Amino acid sequence: MESHEQQNRSRVVTVDSKQTWDLYVTQAANQGCPLVAHFTAAWCMPSVAMNPFFEEMASTYQDVLFLTVDVDDVKEVAAKYEVKAMPTFLLMKEGALVDKLVGANPDEITKRIEGIVQSSRVYVA
Repeated sequence: MESHEQQNRSRVVTVDSKQTWDLYVTQAANQGCPLVAHFTAAWCMPSVAMNPFFEEMASTYQDVLFLTVDVDDVKEVAAKYEVKAMPTFLLMKEGALVDKLVGANPDEITKRIEGIVQSSRVYVA
């Protein structure tokens, strides 16, 4: 029964303010954890359609922090990263933006997340 409950709990964290955004970005940077942010809007159907996919990515890549940011709720962060269309996905590493993808393209997003995960892994001989 316990594992069923865990499956229902989202691994995607909702950002509701600039302070929350700054906290998670700093935390991920300090932990050496890549971060993927989905900038969305309730009125944008392609963006809303990406939510189940984004949840799936969060379950697949457990070493990555997945955030969702509603551009209408957190305008300051959307403006800072020049998010003008939804969905927009930002990939960050060590607190810095490394990639930005605009549009609902699951294959491309998967490829880029895989890229950031691979570049984050340190191989010791």
